[in-house]
Amino acid sequence: MLNELKLISGNSNIPLAKEICDHLGIALGAATVSAFSDGEILVRIEENVRGMDVFVVQSCSDPVNKHVMELLIMIDALKRSSARRITAVIPYFGYARQDRKDQPRVPVTAKLVADLITTAGAHKVLTVDLHAGQIQGFFNIPVDHLYATPVLLNHLRTMDLKDLVVVSPDAGGVERARAFAKRLNASLAIIDKRREGPNQAKIMNIVGDVDNRDVLLLDDMIDTAGTITQGGQACADKGARRVLAGCTHAVLSGPALQRLNDSVLGQVIVTNTVPLAGKEQICKKIEVLSVAPLLGEAIRRIHNEESVSSLFV
Repeated sequence: MLNELKLISGNSNIPLAKEICDHLGIALGAATVSAFSDGEILVRIEENVRGMDVFVVQSCSDPVNKHVMELLIMIDALKRSSARRITAVIPYFGYARQDRKDQPRVPVTAKLVADLITTAGAHKVLTVDLHAGQIQGFFNIPVDHLYATPVLLNHLRTMDLKDLVVVSPDAGGVERARAFAKRLNASLAIIDKRREGPNQAKIMNIVGDVDNRDVLLLDDMIDTAGTITQGGQACADKGARRVLAGCTHAVLSGPALQRLNDSVLGQVIVTNTVPLAGKEQICKKIEVLSVAPLLGEAIRRIHNEESVSSLFV
């Protein structure tokens, strides 16, 4: 059935899209995604997709709004080109942090973006490590939610880690950290974090023992790196022997690279759901792992109507 499968990419993460195609043994579909002089996005699908099973790869990375609009317009172009099924492959789903009304008179933007993707004409969504699992319910179409856990675990098992403690940087990440700790036969600790404003955090206390042990701080994303570097310092102050950090989405905006370089973190393990664009050269601590085989296998299974959840059994 692979001759009916077509994969095209927006401009957000073309290298990842090409890696996925290499894994599937197909060529990247021809599409032009450009813009008029005033910034309006122009999309043209350069080959026949009528009756095909099309996967659109687009991360909601910086510039987020531009890449979201590219995704919506590409989906609309494919719908009007009579594609049989359109799957939005979103390795990093933007606006996921705005998933609830935690203050008066604020939007639930994650739901808005989900509605836009559905309205544009997507039949299915494939994404990796949503900031909050309940975002799957914001869509009125099927969502296949992948986890980068196998990719990170395979790498961690090759490292010489002693008396490992997996640390969640906040209460919301405890479930993720517990799953890692179980698979690595490691202990679990939690950081009590009090957020003072957007992209600002203050570390208060560590619940658990990190003294004279290797520590892995685990989160779904690193944005400005305030939380992860403060957490690393807190662990070091409590006597941790070695402090590492791991995440799926290396957003790395604003002062992130400087903070990581200046931090006690010995290594920062990330995946390529968000393109690094040379940031790993600025911060030598960054180790980039590829999720292309994971996404490629999920795409193959979706195309062949096979189980995706069995990837994680």
